Amino acid sequence: MKAIVVTGFGGTENLKYKDVEMPVIAENEVLIRVVKTSVNFADIKSRYGQKGATLPFIPGLDATGFIEKIGSKVSGLVEGQRVIAFPKNGSYAEYVAASDQLVFPIPDEFDFRTAAACPIVSFLSYRLLKNIAAMEKGETVLVHSAAGGVGTTAIQVAKILGAKTVIGTVGSRDKMKVAEESGADFVICYEEEDFAPIVNEITNGQGVDIVLDSLSGAVTENSFICLAPYGRLVHYGNSSGHVGTIKTVDLHASCRNVLGFSLGTTRKLRPHLLKETAEEVFPLIVNNQLKIKVGHEYSLEEAADAHNLMENRLNNGKILLNVDPNF
Repeated sequence: MKAIVVTGFGGTENLKYKDVEMPVIAENEVLIRVVKTSVNFADIKSRYGQKGATLPFIPGLDATGFIEKIGSKVSGLVEGQRVIAFPKNGSYAEYVAASDQLVFPIPDEFDFRTAAACPIVSFLSYRLLKNIAAMEKGETVLVHSAAGGVGTTAIQVAKILGAKTVIGTVGSRDKMKVAEESGADFVICYEEEDFAPIVNEITNGQGVDIVLDSLSGAVTENSFICLAPYGRLVHYGNSSGHVGTIKTVDLHASCRNVLGFSLGTTRKLRPHLLKETAEEVFPLIVNNQLKIKVGHEYSLEEAADAHNLMENRLNNGKILLNVDPNF
């Protein structure tokens, strides 16, 4: 089969389109013929050797396609079924193997484009807000990187869950419209303005109840300037490449919390939680309450171009790789 293989840590010149062996499934796994996959920032970090991968490897976190073969101990899934999956050894490939616990039937109302765009951003956004931050109706939410795949989705999920006000931050002025179109009430370009004082002004000095932070570094530190008493800062990534310092003095007296979450760790250690999330998220997409923004599409062979776009922070919404050109 054809796949994208990372042959060395570093730039996109290490992404090679080549022939590799077909996956062999275990008794509790399924083989999936991939139609589409998506590009996520974790793929960039893996390419640089920051995620513990061993060379050579196939990057990618999620895939959509048809079940080709089922292991002997798999139940509830059938050959030919359309599914979303989190495969065990990367998704930039024509075929992938996945544990049956991480395979989700695609609702009839979904096309493959929607299915490919939704799993990481919708599962992550929903768990961050509903389960980790325990968001309540009427609260105010600050979403960093608000024009990306997770950001545009998290804005919508916050509104669905009853947020009073959603504020987004973006890295460049041309991304402001994307966040606004996703439903943000206010959007701040943090490369031009210090976001914390503006957030405090918007909230009449009260600050926000929830911050979703995937950047780390100075953004994390400055978020405490506008985090309300009893507020929750949810940290789920460090795409800035810098480490943020959290001071204990910023926590106990103000009753504020810092919460960490990793979708990758959850897939490995508590996959049953994602079944629960899928059951709650899929109806929101079917009913058009939640719309997943697809900003860019490439062929599998063009994976390097897709990586360059994301790495240079030029993407708006999700980036898809079309593995099977017939869909």
